[in-house]
Amino acid sequence: MTNLLYQTDSYLKEFDAEILRVDSEPRTLVLDQTAFYPGGGGQPYDLGLVRVGGTEYPVIKTKKRGADVLHFIGGDAELPKVGASVHGEIDWDRRYKLMRTHTAMHILCGVVFRDYGASVTGGNMDMLKGRMDFEFETMRKELVAEIEENINIEAKKEYDVKVAILPREEAFQIPDLIRTKINLLPKGIDEIRTIEIVGLDLQADGGTHVKNTSEVGEMRVTNYKSKGKINKRIYVELLR
Repeated sequence: MTNLLYQTDSYLKEFDAEILRVDSEPRTLVLDQTAFYPGGGGQPYDLGLVRVGGTEYPVIKTKKRGADVLHFIGGDAELPKVGASVHGEIDWDRRYKLMRTHTAMHILCGVVFRDYGASVTGGNMDMLKGRMDFEFETMRKELVAEIEENINIEAKKEYDVKVAILPREEAFQIPDLIRTKINLLPKGIDEIRTIEIVGLDLQADGGTHVKNTSEVGEMRVTNYKSKGKINKRIYVELLR
């Protein structure tokens, strides 16, 4: 089992670990702990590198498999051995942009749910841009402009962003914890990780976020589309 360091400290840029498993096809390492986010919930996986002794290995992909995180290793250097000590480094510029973007998506979700009661039906993101789908029957230019204005107002209020890991029964006592139309949380999970934008939004989430909404910066709604009778898509970009 890999200890997921990013769940409690999204700002951890480097870490030390021990290799638990090595596979040659594909070239992957499983570590006893990691700060690499393996992707999920619309947020892409982290990139970076690991060092073992004097050898540096690029991490070209990370992926969750069961209780483990697979670190896909690029290059053709001989793979390290099980039990070796590893120093990992996150591609921080990429990660921080994704953190800001993910928190921006939660601001958007919080505003739309608060003001219009619309559930999320889908979403995805990349560095400094993302999109979310909501249960709206109609979407018009004036409504989109109103949403853009309100998400920027909320970001500038400098809300703290807090992480909690709660027992499943306790977490599900929180009203509207699941903002997606379909509950995607597996039944076998005993603990639920929550992200709270204090004063605006609280929901189950496994990704990485900034500590305060002031870090997100200004947002712009760049486009919107109808994706079905009651499914409308909103595209957002961060301006810096």
